[in-house]
Amino acid sequence: MSTQPPLELPYPKWLTARVAEIARYIQGRYSFSRRCIALLALAGDEDALQLLQQREHPTNWESIRAIVNETRRSCPQPVTYIMAASRQKAAAALLDGVLQTHRPQPETWLDVLGRLTMQPPAGIPILILVLYFALYRFVGVLGAGTLVDYIEGTIFQTYLNPWFTDLVCQLVPWPLIQDLLVHEYGIITLGLRYAIAIILPIVGCFFLAFSLIEDSGYLPRLALLTDRAFKFLGLSGRAIIPFTLGLGCTTVGTLVTRTLETARERVIATMLLALAIPCSAQLGLILSLLSGNRTALIIWAGFVLLVFVLVGSLLARILPGEGPLFYLEVPPLRIPQLENVLTKTITRMQWYFFEVVPLFVLASVVIWLGTHTGLFKSVAARSEFLAVCLGLPAEVGAVFLLGFFRRDYGAAGLYDLIAQGLLSTRQLTVAAVALTLFVPCLAQFAVMVKEHGFYTAFAMAAFTVLCAFSAGVCLNRVLILLGLV
Repeated sequence: MSTQPPLELPYPKWLTARVAEIARYIQGRYSFSRRCIALLALAGDEDALQLLQQREHPTNWESIRAIVNETRRSCPQPVTYIMAASRQKAAAALLDGVLQTHRPQPETWLDVLGRLTMQPPAGIPILILVLYFALYRFVGVLGAGTLVDYIEGTIFQTYLNPWFTDLVCQLVPWPLIQDLLVHEYGIITLGLRYAIAIILPIVGCFFLAFSLIEDSGYLPRLALLTDRAFKFLGLSGRAIIPFTLGLGCTTVGTLVTRTLETARERVIATMLLALAIPCSAQLGLILSLLSGNRTALIIWAGFVLLVFVLVGSLLARILPGEGPLFYLEVPPLRIPQLENVLTKTITRMQWYFFEVVPLFVLASVVIWLGTHTGLFKSVAARSEFLAVCLGLPAEVGAVFLLGFFRRDYGAAGLYDLIAQGLLSTRQLTVAAVALTLFVPCLAQFAVMVKEHGFYTAFAMAAFTVLCAFSAGVCLNRVLILLGLV
């Protein structure tokens, strides 16, 4: 009975030499061969490195660590990637001539469409259509326009708010408590109105649209399509996932940056999420406010995109580290299943009710406290100076302050100012740009602190304020000079 010789994987010669060099320094007893331990060490396996440090003589350990660090520093690609590619090549060589693959059925129209979505000549027009119908028409026009107008304008403003105000004033004799529950900053008339009448329809439409896109298998194809563009920003196509989720909630998008490969990518993605990615409610409200003037809408979208690209490319050049590699398994394109779409949408809506609505109530309480203690007025006065420098009415200063508690809170504040006729089209465009680029909301800032530490998160937030102010001033001057809106 003959025995098969062990399979020698075709690693590059330089990698094999480094493995042999490390193996010469390994003198301890292990469950695996010295070559295996050396490969694990080069791959950066923490358990293997810890065992080597514990069991090897300090001199040998220092030599091993120096070889590992030098190899990983000088290698143009991650060592783990080179090893994985070598193993795949060996597996393909074993299967060659043994395994036959064939397609039992001819290509379907979904196969053809799935292939087209990943090729720029067809994929980019398809992406534009998806963005237009899923975000602009469905979320912006239907959700933020038709549904918000009816729920907020008819149900709340006409019926519920007056009824609750009269009821609270009859039952509660203390003006201080009345202000907490109703009136300008009341939990019911402001917090719940914003959360249910303005934000909920927009978020609901976005969650439904996103569930359809997700269940169809289009999202991984979008990642492949955008990979080359994201390389310019120091990211890979995988970054499309936190950015797309950020369009639903930037706090969730910041959490999902954990899926990116390197700390450098996570910092760049977090910075761009904090700066130039509006959440679904903010996006829907801005689309609704600017939809009546397409020139203003194009200026807002183009200017925010310009800032996104400029800041991303700048970070890609000043942050140390190599550019990312990208590989992703692409599932087949399929027709979304209604049950799956509804389940995902309902689950995300439950998250909204239990996680986000209490934040609106809390924000109303904080604003009420700030109003009656004078703190809110003091901070708002300083925000008014910022608004005036941007060529905006002083009332917009309070909107910026509201935006720190919740981004959509600030956008909803613009909605109220428009209803009062306090903003011209030019001022609305500048305010929309500045608010989009303004400091991340409190929840997102807390996640940024958790992911990157307080000092890094604070530096990011400070940069967004500086960038929003500078961009708003520049845009205001350009619009006045050109007279576009």
